[in-house]
Amino acid sequence: MIPNLTMQKATYAPPSLLLASQFIFNTGFYAVVPFLAIFLRDDMLLSGAAIGLVLGLRTFSQQGMFLIGGALTDKLGGRKIILSGCIVRIAGYILLASSSSLSGVITGACLTGIGGALFSPAIESLMAEAGTQTERQGKRSRSEWFALFAIYGELGAVLGPLLGSLLTGYSFQYVALAGSGVFFVALIVLYFTLPISPSGNNKLKIVPWWTAFYQFRFVAFILAYSSYLFSYNQLYLALPVELRRSGGGEADLGPLFVLASLLVISLQLPLARFARRVGFTLVLPAGFLLLALSFFSVALFANEIPPDNGYRLVPAILFVTLLTLGQMLIVPVGMDMIPLFSRNRNLGAHYGALASMGGITVLLGNFLLGGQLDKALIPSSQAFIPWILMGCLPLISAFAMWFICRNVKATI
Repeated sequence: MIPNLTMQKATYAPPSLLLASQFIFNTGFYAVVPFLAIFLRDDMLLSGAAIGLVLGLRTFSQQGMFLIGGALTDKLGGRKIILSGCIVRIAGYILLASSSSLSGVITGACLTGIGGALFSPAIESLMAEAGTQTERQGKRSRSEWFALFAIYGELGAVLGPLLGSLLTGYSFQYVALAGSGVFFVALIVLYFTLPISPSGNNKLKIVPWWTAFYQFRFVAFILAYSSYLFSYNQLYLALPVELRRSGGGEADLGPLFVLASLLVISLQLPLARFARRVGFTLVLPAGFLLLALSFFSVALFANEIPPDNGYRLVPAILFVTLLTLGQMLIVPVGMDMIPLFSRNRNLGAHYGALASMGGITVLLGNFLLGGQLDKALIPSSQAFIPWILMGCLPLISAFAMWFICRNVKATI
């Protein structure tokens, strides 16, 4: 439900508006980007290496720019940066729809990433502010708002590909134009409904964004947290390898992603409430331990010849389920902890640093460990090795989070 125009008088963005925005943003994103690789392969006849380059540049232009987007949010206010991000993404989609050259497609893909790097940390920062306000009023807690934030994002991730698939019978250009239309509608609605940022009154309180890295505990936290994004991205890199080993294929990916979405939609809020009762000192290490177990569970089957029935998907199902459960424990609690480190100042820069560190870890992790996955394509005595190596990253984070969270708890 979109709040009415009188909400502009609110001192913080209404959480319902931010939830609706996240749903719309993810719908517009997943209606286009999942079909980009197909367009590059089938229409532009690019090689796998070239496709990987385009998609990699798009991802890096988003994750790598999060820190800048967050710092701009602190300086100029969330409203201006969110609207700017919508404009940049619209331009990127229009360029994707109109370009026939590789350089134009790369530019358009990078613009879509930069747009996300602007509005994502801004909307997370506004959600943290709104959640802090409602928590002080004795209403819904900040971590519960972030849990709902994840649910609405997941709903968009389910609806987006369905909308995009309706247009794939025409051409990718229509898909990209439809995506730009979604963000254009979002731009108009948010222009009239997002409250004017009170950043002008807070400018004297804003310190340079780089001072976030002066805090040793915060740097240790984002380093440990970054293995989450690396682990989550293995749904796109490592999961297809396991499906190849088990005799599956692309047709099995859809149901597995639906499984992940259904788990988030049905369990995210109850798990967030459970996490709030238990406390972050136990929840974050447990979440990263689940991520590690998702990789180790596949390693148990990697050497075996798969059966010729549905049981061949058991390792993939275990991987998706454990990974998603870990994600549901980690993300709302991790997002909720950022204001503790920032003391509710420079929220955008802190959220941006969290995402950028994750993006760097994905790039380095995929580069260093991605080649190891060739060993897991077929059952062999070495097929378990890449899964063990990848699982060690979140396992290390689980131990690190145990010490970091105990230290943070002792100082608040």
